Amino acid sequence: MSGFLSKILSARNFNTKYDDVALTLLRVFIGLTMAFSHGLGKLPPPQMLVDGISSLGFPAPEFFAWCAGLAEFAGGVLLALGLLTRPAAAFVVFTMLVAVLGVHGADPFAKKEMALLYMFSALFFVLHGAGRWSVDHMISKRQ
Repeated sequence: MSGFLSKILSARNFNTKYDDVALTLLRVFIGLTMAFSHGLGKLPPPQMLVDGISSLGFPAPEFFAWCAGLAEFAGGVLLALGLLTRPAAAFVVFTMLVAVLGVHGADPFAKKEMALLYMFSALFFVLHGAGRWSVDHMISKRQ
């Protein structure tokens, strides 16, 4: 029994056979929920989004509203596919950082929580990459 417990509790079991499954499930879930729960409704950008971006002091608020919507939708789709993962995730990180500090800056933590979860999830993929079960990995294997 102690061998079983040490296997479950050990932090040294890196690169197990389930790592690719776990990483892929996380990447696909985060990407698709970002794209379809948050990004799709911002394309084309509604006037409320444009006004909100304008109130943050951004120049050319319509342009930046498109940038935010595309970062969330296209960035989420690319993240789910594992295609251009690091740049796509970086755009999501920046967009969520603006949401946390600008849009929800004065709000309680509960209002910032979702943007923080997406921001740190995307930051993970900026730092780690998409993993072996991704389009990025297939492309890099061919080169």
